[in-house]
Amino acid sequence: MLVKCVLAVTGLSLAFGAGAAFAQADKLTPALAAKPRERVILADRIVAVVNDEIVTLRELEERIRIVSGQLKRQNVDLPPAEVLQTQVLERVIVDRAQVQFARENAIRIDDVQLDRAVARLAEENRMSPVQFRDVLEKDGIPFNRFREDIRTEILINRLRQSEIDGRVIISEGEIDNFLAQNKPSDSAQEINLGHVLVRVPENASPEQIETRRKRAMEALAQIKSGTDFARVAVSFSEAPEALTGGAIGYRKQENLPQLFVDAIAGLAKGGVSELVKSANGFHILKLLDQRGAGSAPVVKQTRARHILIRPSELVSQDQARRRLGDLRERIINKAATFEELARQNSADGSASKGGDLGVIYPGDTVPEFERTMDELKIGEISQPVQTQFGWHLIEVTERGNAALSDERQRKAARDALRERKVDEAYQEWLRQLRDRTFVEYRLEDR
Repeated sequence: MLVKCVLAVTGLSLAFGAGAAFAQADKLTPALAAKPRERVILADRIVAVVNDEIVTLRELEERIRIVSGQLKRQNVDLPPAEVLQTQVLERVIVDRAQVQFARENAIRIDDVQLDRAVARLAEENRMSPVQFRDVLEKDGIPFNRFREDIRTEILINRLRQSEIDGRVIISEGEIDNFLAQNKPSDSAQEINLGHVLVRVPENASPEQIETRRKRAMEALAQIKSGTDFARVAVSFSEAPEALTGGAIGYRKQENLPQLFVDAIAGLAKGGVSELVKSANGFHILKLLDQRGAGSAPVVKQTRARHILIRPSELVSQDQARRRLGDLRERIINKAATFEELARQNSADGSASKGGDLGVIYPGDTVPEFERTMDELKIGEISQPVQTQFGWHLIEVTERGNAALSDERQRKAARDALRERKVDEAYQEWLRQLRDRTFVEYRLEDR
């Protein structure tokens, strides 16, 4: 896909509820009786029931079409049609279960939040919203479907934060052990792994474990015989990244599960691990790439200032954005200085200091702010940028690198441990959710 965005394969929203679907099916019999010579074509049918909701053939086929297009653009050979159908249906089921759980726990993503997310994606791709929509449609992705997929992604992220993030605790002892085991230079090394996961159900019997182990061994045998790793991932894996070829993307080594780090130790680029057993199931790992090894332990520093306008009942989003646009013109035309206008207009605590935020490190600000700030040249004034706090004008005044202080090293270690433990906890939570989800398969029904 031409558009730069991370789009997980998510469940699809339903055109009608389960009750309505069954009611539609019930109406076919009298129609046939009334018009025996008229050929009736059943345009859609139910392929699965997930708790009390249905998955239809039409939505499954639309998802398969999108996934197939993505894989072809990645030059990944498609598995047999029935294998891909089964894999995509399972992903739809898992995502539907998460959406249902989020709804039961009053987690919602309204249209305003969704519109902001889509607008940010358009901005990241340096397009207007209209251009962004046109590119998606040309790429074979209906815009309304794309919006709902983004809504589902945001919903699942919120669910993960609600159910997992707050429960993960990192002790000072864990930080000490982490720093003792990881060299500072390792923090600069990033690794891209291919990942195949064959899940094992919670409280599985020895027979079930052996069945899943044999399936994982079959996947490993195909890889060793020369079958493309990405194709095997699409065919066998039950990991979140399965339907995009199994690549998890570049991550710092310290952020990967220790089990993975140990499994790939000594592997050359392109090397594949043996079977790795965890609480979630059986893993196969491939070292796709690594970069940045041995770099000095330094951290980027940015000094910036901003003017913040917060929308309110009296100030709309558009008014806040236009007001900042006017302030930007005054600064550029030297009618006023940034400091003066920040003191007079900014709704942030930094206003008294002329908007100065001091030295900012990566991760100190929200992503939208940091992304815009990182793209600015020193002395350049940004266009108005929106975050969860309101609308900002940003100016970078200084940039540089500095050696990691002990405090920053401990913060980096805490962040790495948290990312590792959150990911492991989420995978375990997801397995438990899937195990307790009622699923009735009707794929073979005709």
